[in-house]
Amino acid sequence: MSLRRLVDGATALRFVLVGVAAAGLLFSLSWFFASRGMPPFAASVLAYAIAFVTAYSAQRNWTFGGEHGHGHALPRYFALQLGCALASGAVAHLSVACLHASPFAMSVLTVIGASAASYVGSVLWVFPEAGRPR
Repeated sequence: MSLRRLVDGATALRFVLVGVAAAGLLFSLSWFFASRGMPPFAASVLAYAIAFVTAYSAQRNWTFGGEHGHGHALPRYFALQLGCALASGAVAHLSVACLHASPFAMSVLTVIGASAASYVGSVLWVFPEAGRPR
């Protein structure tokens, strides 16, 4: 079962390290773009696009050992991250429009939501356990 990897020490640690690095990149870029006047939705989506390339490469090659073919993993990772990017844009917009959040608070809320969704989707759907269809 894919959930086993969540408690497997080495894999879980790599996943968390990549996730933290990607979240840090997402946070930094979304804050940077929004604090320079870019609309919150656009700032978050652009930051996600940049973090996407880095995170996919690291998750596939380092966290999961390159076991999953790009034909299987990349479309799923793209679909998951597209959903997360759009959701992060919505969270960013709503946090500013409804909560009057600062760029910093907007970025925190965006990263928390996007990271949680990405983590669960990656483990359960994008990079299933070895031995499952690629």
